[in-house]
Amino acid sequence: MPEWLSDFFTNGQEISFATMIGRLFLAFLIGSAVAGLYAWTHRRHETLAWGFVSTLVLLAILLAMVTQVIGNNVARAFSLVGALSIVRFRTVVEDTRDTAFVIFSVVTGMAVGVGRLEVALGGLVVVGLASAVLSARSFSHKGGATPDSVNESTPHWNLSVRIGVGHAPDELLAPLFGRHFQAVLLLAAETGRQGAALDLTYQVKPLPASSPATIVKELNLLEGMQSVELRRV
Repeated sequence: MPEWLSDFFTNGQEISFATMIGRLFLAFLIGSAVAGLYAWTHRRHETLAWGFVSTLVLLAILLAMVTQVIGNNVARAFSLVGALSIVRFRTVVEDTRDTAFVIFSVVTGMAVGVGRLEVALGGLVVVGLASAVLSARSFSHKGGATPDSVNESTPHWNLSVRIGVGHAPDELLAPLFGRHFQAVLLLAAETGRQGAALDLTYQVKPLPASSPATIVKELNLLEGMQSVELRRV
């Protein structure tokens, strides 16, 4: 590459192409280790979302890229924050532990991106030990689950409903939930249609005699119900 073109692309940053590629591969390896640690310490009674596992790997690589793009340029950092602020995610995070692993993946990617490999490796060891200890402790307390928890031996479903704000969700849904579900766990609640509706997401375990089609049909007939989605996960 011509010197003038190389200077244009590096913008004065002292980093070679080989170093940049090496950091990205290191971010891939450490991100894979983070994802493997998440999968290894995952609660066995919950379905492992492989899309989330792959996201942890990609986040580490992307953040390594971001930190190398920013370098020591404060103006560029603010520009990237503004550009990324337009991104919106509507995925429901069912466990706060998942959020911790997202942050873990982000931090390790940033550490590799700025060349602080020792921080990424040290964090991998310490967080790995902490996750293993806490995961083992949570397994030993499975018997203390609440009555509303979904049974670990049966695949569960996610139920998303939209109800008009003029109706009480508990009073509206309780009778049908009692007829068709063994267990119900509220995952998320938010407003929809500019505050004119309430969007609720539940994790449910249907009774053997209740078919998904019947459940959706009966829910759709309820007064104030605007939309229903029942999806197996």
